[in-house]
Amino acid sequence: MKLTVLVDNNTLIDRYFLAEPGLSFLIEDSGLKVLFDVGYSDIFITNARKMGINLLDIDYLVLSHGHLDHTWGLDPLVRHFTEARIEGLPQGSPGLVAHPLALRSKRMDGVGEIGSLLSREKLKEHFELRLSSPPLWLNENLVFLGEIPRRYVFEGRDALGDVLNAEGCEEPDLLFDDTALACKTRKGLVVITGCSHSGICNIIEYAKEVCREERVLDVIGGFHLLEPPEIQVQGTLEYLQNLKPECVHACHCTDLSSKIELAKVVNLKEVGVGLQLEYG
Repeated sequence: MKLTVLVDNNTLIDRYFLAEPGLSFLIEDSGLKVLFDVGYSDIFITNARKMGINLLDIDYLVLSHGHLDHTWGLDPLVRHFTEARIEGLPQGSPGLVAHPLALRSKRMDGVGEIGSLLSREKLKEHFELRLSSPPLWLNENLVFLGEIPRRYVFEGRDALGDVLNAEGCEEPDLLFDDTALACKTRKGLVVITGCSHSGICNIIEYAKEVCREERVLDVIGGFHLLEPPEIQVQGTLEYLQNLKPECVHACHCTDLSSKIELAKVVNLKEVGVGLQLEYG
């Protein structure tokens, strides 16, 4: 499996790409191409083009959850495919995989809409929607985890803004749509997260359960550790210390203080746009 960072808050030194407070990864495994999140703008397309990566032949677009820093690149992606059709360029017909709640309107006081700008109905015109709460295997190695059970009391408990429920009424958004990918490799699991609103420990535990694998090789993505309470920091550190992953690539929504603490218990690696990781 190969993972390329197309969008992150940072870029690697001496690599001339664009960054923004968002996230987008390209995952390639056994001929399968998966675009995981699309960031906030169109820079994932610009960065991919500069890396010589073609996004017109992806098999799946997977959304980790519905927030703007992971979905507002949907509009540029739709335009990218539409313009390619106008020019007669070859392209695939990717499926869009997400939790059923990921495309609902999300709002925050004083800000307004912070969810996807494209509705489920609009996206259905461009992608084959595969909305799933249970896990969904994309191939024999790579699985979309679906809704994450919240087992640890120190994480995944706080609401962030409001979401429209099935009746069209606003209610506190506990981000039940927040999910992740897991990939089975010969040396253990690679867990790929967006923001980990559901809790990084909850996500890893569920990935182990779904994949029936106790070994974790790497965890890459946002850990949602932004000025976290002490109970969350200590719970996460104890969990990871016991887990003993070979390495950890915490990025995006993980602040400096949290990275310093993580580096005390795991082999923490740098992340930035342009990073490419390969796993056997």
